[in-house]
Amino acid sequence: MNLKATYHTLGCKLNFSETATIARMLETKGIERAEKGEAPNICVVNTCSVTSNADKKGRQLIRSLASRYPEAAIMVTGCYAQLKPEEVAKLPNVAIVIGSNEKLRISQYIDEWMKAGSVQVETTPPLSIGKFMPSCERGERTRFFLKVQDGCDYFCTYCTIPFARGRSRSGKISELIPLAQEAAAKGGKEIVITGVNIGTFGKDHEEDFLSLLKALENVEGIERYRISSIEPNLLTDEILDWIANVSGKFMPHFHIPLQSGSDKVLKLMNRRYDTSLFESRIKRIRELIVDAFIGVDVIAGARGETSDEWKRSIDFMESLDVAKFHAFPYSEREGTKAILLGDVVAQDERYRRVGIINELSQKKTLNFIGRNFDKERDVLWEHTTASNMIQGFTDNYIRVEAPMKEGIVNHISKVKIAGMKPGSNEIVIGECL
Repeated sequence: MNLKATYHTLGCKLNFSETATIARMLETKGIERAEKGEAPNICVVNTCSVTSNADKKGRQLIRSLASRYPEAAIMVTGCYAQLKPEEVAKLPNVAIVIGSNEKLRISQYIDEWMKAGSVQVETTPPLSIGKFMPSCERGERTRFFLKVQDGCDYFCTYCTIPFARGRSRSGKISELIPLAQEAAAKGGKEIVITGVNIGTFGKDHEEDFLSLLKALENVEGIERYRISSIEPNLLTDEILDWIANVSGKFMPHFHIPLQSGSDKVLKLMNRRYDTSLFESRIKRIRELIVDAFIGVDVIAGARGETSDEWKRSIDFMESLDVAKFHAFPYSEREGTKAILLGDVVAQDERYRRVGIINELSQKKTLNFIGRNFDKERDVLWEHTTASNMIQGFTDNYIRVEAPMKEGIVNHISKVKIAGMKPGSNEIVIGECL
């Protein structure tokens, strides 16, 4: 019997990369990807659990797949599966539930399920998760995602990630460079470096993140790298100076989690920096790379964020010269220390604060894009639109749209930023030069 599978990913870029790796592994086993409109035998779901809403989305997706494909077996992995395997196993049509340490051995569990004919459930206790499994996958996108690190040792009070993915661990440079070279051989032009806490890369084997960046710089064929997200205390002057003054491939694009603009709340969160350090990182980036895109994650309504602390937080965010805020309402997570803290913020107030941050973010984005009007930037073209236009991103992560040209996909060309696309707050019109 020729088995067919569909793949469904919730959550972060790291999950996306791992799902693509799972698909490739199953293809080598003879399990083909189901075509559009074709009923699969297997549905692989890679879940997220960063918030309670992420858990809810996972349950909804699984139930939807069970209803749509009643004959299909559903294989569930990822953070939700790691944290609540028995809950996941009770959902309709679920045949396999495997945790973070087991997800890249999914073919083995399929064999065991087919032999036993019963639901397979296996997870590893989080502090015992020790193996690192690298991946570098494109899936259906233009850019590749290179997983260099997994897990986290920070144990922020609101976060379940250390329990879902285990302790920090990373690949060795000697095993990651061949993956980047393979991506180049497949025609890849851009690689996004992913992980849970990538700034801690190499701490488990006496390497460091900057050494990895320098080694990746020398991979022939790859023209662009982006760093997915890095803690502000780990974004060192040495890294910034090298990207600004030496590297020709690492893009002027940074994603830095702030989480709160209140020092009191940051302390309650067990974050490893204060607003002074965060502000110094933003200013240093602007001194070195004036046109850099800087995206910032923020949690609204965390425990301890009283009205006064919220005012301090939003005032601090207002003062930052960044391009975008990614705002998330605080979510109570079972088993975290944060639920023992006081000063609970009502749910509707959390969402109100998210709305205020989103309004501020839109202003910041328009201001940042406006500073790029009439400038020339390099764009990697990615995909066409229904109106026969093509879109791509500048080196500093502005989405550009231009008339389609033959053979331009996955190529870099210079454009002039002409202005905003009518009706859009984030897409600009580019004039190809």
